[in-house]
Amino acid sequence: MTASPKDVLILGASYGSLLATKLLMAGHRVCLVCTAPTAELINRDGTVVKFPIRGREGLVSIASADLPGELRAAAPDAVPDPGAFDLAVLGMQESQYGEEGVRQLMERIGASRVPCLAIMNMPPLTYLRRIPGLRADGLAGCYTDPSVWASFDPQHLSLASPDPQAFRPPDEPKTVLQVGLPTNFKAARFEGDGPTALLRELEADIDAARFAVAGEPLEIPVKLRVHESAFVPLAKWPMLLTGNYRCVTADGAVPIEQAVHGDLELSRAIYGWVSDVCIRLGAAPGDLVPFEKYAAAAASLKKPSSAARSLFSGARSIERVDKLVDAIAGQLGLSNEHVRETVRLVDARLAANRAEAA
Repeated sequence: MTASPKDVLILGASYGSLLATKLLMAGHRVCLVCTAPTAELINRDGTVVKFPIRGREGLVSIASADLPGELRAAAPDAVPDPGAFDLAVLGMQESQYGEEGVRQLMERIGASRVPCLAIMNMPPLTYLRRIPGLRADGLAGCYTDPSVWASFDPQHLSLASPDPQAFRPPDEPKTVLQVGLPTNFKAARFEGDGPTALLRELEADIDAARFAVAGEPLEIPVKLRVHESAFVPLAKWPMLLTGNYRCVTADGAVPIEQAVHGDLELSRAIYGWVSDVCIRLGAAPGDLVPFEKYAAAAASLKKPSSAARSLFSGARSIERVDKLVDAIAGQLGLSNEHVRETVRLVDARLAANRAEAA
């Protein structure tokens, strides 16, 4: 348990409860931001996160009530002073930050200059200002509501890739989360040394924490890994463009495995092209994941991506990493017909959903 507990504000009680559990194991204090009914449930019952442990049968359930840290939950309007926290974590989907209540909290967070770590596939517009040569203003159209990021300063904002996969078991309460793929959060350092030192302290605390089962202290997977490169959190872009968004077809949603392995050479070409976009921005090849490793993982993904499922369930907005990568490539003088087709298909489905809801 840490000798110096930190106060961490996490927006998003679903995916956010995963990082919250890791911080609570290390003795830190966490406030989860969610809807008022969910906050009432969490404050009454706590949270439970179920982890697969290598070499053990079944799952290990970790209840927040059994951990040394302190957990509370609050609706957005019940967080008056974000500056009272040591770190704010943005753990929601990009399209949610413009919702009533959340938008106002985001304005207060940005104005407070508290260090913010976004755990998002879609990097905050402010984060893109950290990338030399990129014209962030020209990418605003890729965001559901780009004005959400107006109060944020690039010096106080960093990004982590949401690599661990987790889901709400359909037969469990809303306070329960199950980890499917227990990989690590890969975070870029902040521009400043102080907030980066805070991230590294949290990284070390999470590494050292253990959870006892029947008297045996277990190392629980899903760690925080802090990297010097600002491009490491973008390593998921080739995966998203090769698999997740290509689950969207004119005829409906297909599984990620089919999107990737239906034409493996085409997938390899798309993956390589998106990787090249990242490298042209300044990423090193070592910042990215080899295609073979991704393709092997994709072979076990037998369901459509969450983006595709949302689109074919009537969503009127989703994270548009497909559109963002296409727009960034355009600034670099690059274009890919297959990525363009993906953008067109997603645009068309969103337009149909909005027309149906009108």
